[in-house]
Amino acid sequence: MTVSTLPQSARDIARAVQRGDVSAEEIARAALDRIAARDAEIGAFTDLTAERALDEARAVDAARAKGGTLGPLAGVPYAVKNLYDVAGLSTRTGSKISAADPPKSADALLISRMATAGAVLTGALNMGEYAYDFTGENAHYGPSRNPLDTSRMTGGSSGGSAAAVAAGFVPVSLGSDTNGSIRVPAAFCGLYGLKPTYGRLPRTGTFPFCDSLDHLGPFARSVEDIALVYDALQGFDPSDPVCAARPVEPVTAEIAKGLDGLRVGVATGYFRVDADAGALDALTQAADAVGAEQEIDIPGVAEARAAAFLITNAEGSALHLDRLRRQAADFDPETRDRFLAGALLPASWAISAQRFRRMFEETMRGVFAQVDVILAPAAPMHAPLLGQKTIVLGGRDVPLRANMGIYTQPISFVGLPVAAVPVCEPDALPYGIQVIASPWREDHCLRVAAALEVAGLHRRG
Repeated sequence: MTVSTLPQSARDIARAVQRGDVSAEEIARAALDRIAARDAEIGAFTDLTAERALDEARAVDAARAKGGTLGPLAGVPYAVKNLYDVAGLSTRTGSKISAADPPKSADALLISRMATAGAVLTGALNMGEYAYDFTGENAHYGPSRNPLDTSRMTGGSSGGSAAAVAAGFVPVSLGSDTNGSIRVPAAFCGLYGLKPTYGRLPRTGTFPFCDSLDHLGPFARSVEDIALVYDALQGFDPSDPVCAARPVEPVTAEIAKGLDGLRVGVATGYFRVDADAGALDALTQAADAVGAEQEIDIPGVAEARAAAFLITNAEGSALHLDRLRRQAADFDPETRDRFLAGALLPASWAISAQRFRRMFEETMRGVFAQVDVILAPAAPMHAPLLGQKTIVLGGRDVPLRANMGIYTQPISFVGLPVAAVPVCEPDALPYGIQVIASPWREDHCLRVAAALEVAGLHRRG
């Protein structure tokens, strides 16, 4: 095969490597060449693991030569947000401070699971400092630029994770999502993403932001690739105290079931007030494509967003208080100031926010008695310009950074599983849709996401 004819999706790469049509080393070298050719423009990577990638690829090829059984991601190149521990690298977490820490001696658990599945690690990816970011603009390592239009943001904080996949450097990547850090970049970069149920995937070996809201998950250019990676990542780990001791529930075979038996609703009320015309049109297209006729007005969503803000600020600032005392000048000033503000919050506010979380969980249980899946916008706008500080939402000029996650924060607040799905007209910037399900029903999210993919809503030229 020539470079131009090499398979591009995770599914096709793994099948070709398993059949012996192409070697894992060829695939790895092609990925590294793509990164070398264009990442100076995009800014997705902060660290390359080229030698490791080639070693892992050669190990896959050697196993095949010996007749061994190859994993479901055999030879698939991927990269991870730089808050995942990678053996031999310092875990930067998008910061100047943590970049000075000693290199890690072991990989994060999800990286180990990717290796077991045969995937090949190409490097660590740019992110917002300490994951407290929605823009993808890093003060220390530069911005992750949107490959669809390099004058625009990727979104954050998993900006490098989205950029690496959207640029075609790797078919899949891993990120994290606290308040929307998978869903917003997926929306802006025209990708599929998955934020599983809180506690579904172990966070062992990753740097936290807000422990009671942190999730890990994948990006890809297709639902099938998302499902393949998600299935490889599943499994209980007692080292993460919030990881649920649930059986592995594979979804790869489930996505072919389509919409049969699923009740799909579409969010109204809060989720439409500040969305721009393009976001509303994308939601309408998605609802029409899957026949979502029931409108769902969820009570308490604005309060859930406010409570998520309080919890994020309180927990995040507590985690970084010693760093703020010792090295305040080494923070991005915008990150530092938000953490300092969080440190000044009255404890009673955080307690009230946690109480409201329990109430909102009950509210959502009632909602999911009516429907199985809810469609909602992932962001109220498409990708803004790099450096942009404000945006008009609902007829008001508001700060951009604080309002990019208005539709994602209330959902991660109670840990619901969500698939991000792109909607895009030819030669236009994409919008994103959230496909939201009840806890532990990632299969429902991905079945609807697959139906939307088949409907052809992502028609970028």
